[in-house]
Amino acid sequence: MALIFELDPAVDGALRDGVLALWTDVTNAGGAVGFVPPVTADDIRPELVKHLAAMAEGRTRLLVGYDEEGAVAAAAFLTLNTHRLMRHWLWLYTVMVHPRHQGKGYGRDLMAAAADSARTIEGIEAIRLSCRGGLGVDAFYAACGYKEVGRVPDAIRVAPGDDRDDITLLLPLEPR
Repeated sequence: MALIFELDPAVDGALRDGVLALWTDVTNAGGAVGFVPPVTADDIRPELVKHLAAMAEGRTRLLVGYDEEGAVAAAAFLTLNTHRLMRHWLWLYTVMVHPRHQGKGYGRDLMAAAADSARTIEGIEAIRLSCRGGLGVDAFYAACGYKEVGRVPDAIRVAPGDDRDDITLLLPLEPR
């Protein structure tokens, strides 16, 4: 069954807790979403609060994918640029699909929904994202149409002696 995606869902306790649980579970399964496992919800919560504050200020938008039971199964944050010379593209951050749903094509569905969502934002012509090297996620993003446009070797330190490349990718948006 396909996920049901919603851009800018009403934020309530259930949504907040669902995104927090998703982010925690994805991190603990080895997902590169800003943390290194093991983590607890308390470790993730301050970062989620920052995202929620940016949403309240209109700088960030949340895209959520719900499974057949109505649970948060996927999410991504679309962050608008405030710099006057860069308002024609946005950042895609914290792209997550719950580990129990991986391998079902939901990641590609989430990326397509993110592109469709970005197309609804006036003036947006491209999506930029960055990812941690060494996990193969850059190949996944390339399969979704993103092109690598930059790489900083060893810019991400996940542990002493374990440095990873910071890879920047871009998806120009064609009108649908």
